Amino acid sequence: MHKTVHHKQDGFKGHIAVEPDTGLFTSGKLTQASGTDNAEAVIGLELLAGDPGLEVLGDTAYGTGEARAALTDAGGTAIIKPAPLRPAVDGGFTLDDFTVDEQAGTATCPHGATRRITPGRAVIFGAACRGCPLRARCTTSKAGRTLHLHPHDAELRQARRSWRDDEHLRDTYRQHRPMVERSIACLIGPKGRCRKLRHRGVTKGDLWLHLRMTGLNLRRLLNLGLTRHTGTWVLA
Repeated sequence: MHKTVHHKQDGFKGHIAVEPDTGLFTSGKLTQASGTDNAEAVIGLELLAGDPGLEVLGDTAYGTGEARAALTDAGGTAIIKPAPLRPAVDGGFTLDDFTVDEQAGTATCPHGATRRITPGRAVIFGAACRGCPLRARCTTSKAGRTLHLHPHDAELRQARRSWRDDEHLRDTYRQHRPMVERSIACLIGPKGRCRKLRHRGVTKGDLWLHLRMTGLNLRRLLNLGLTRHTGTWVLA
């Protein structure tokens, strides 16, 4: 798997779902590290199956356009930090500086030139970039600026706007993230000792992951006041 372009490693991925107020693990799955079927967004939605209408917090890896669209279709609300945009030129225009009209099938650049969106979701400005006073802030390509729009570009744009403009959204994310990070730290263990699996293969590794989550949940419940009262387990 590639953590970044230059950082790769062998192993598995452990995906977990955590209830953010208590820190309890509600679901989890260990998968192979690579492959589209094992991507964070794909497994993340699988872990939430059967729980419609949730507010779902997650880091950038779980904020793909497909995941956001599927979560919306399921009646959920995404509180997921969007991935930052990288401008083609340092300090220059990003994708959000271009206006996209999906109904008209067009995109307009910061200088006002409008081009159609091709069937492959590309927007080629080409000759419109010749002599453009904003070109130095837009592209270094001799052929001019070309956009490649994601199939769920509208969902991703809305997510970036909401993250930028909605302070409550950011506050909710920051409020609950520490508890989730604490649960992840407990799962990994001191000095990351539990990053190394004791068994070979996905099946045995997944069983170990669930066993560890169960043990951590029990310890957390005891800390929350779990006790036996008149033959029943209750939280004091």
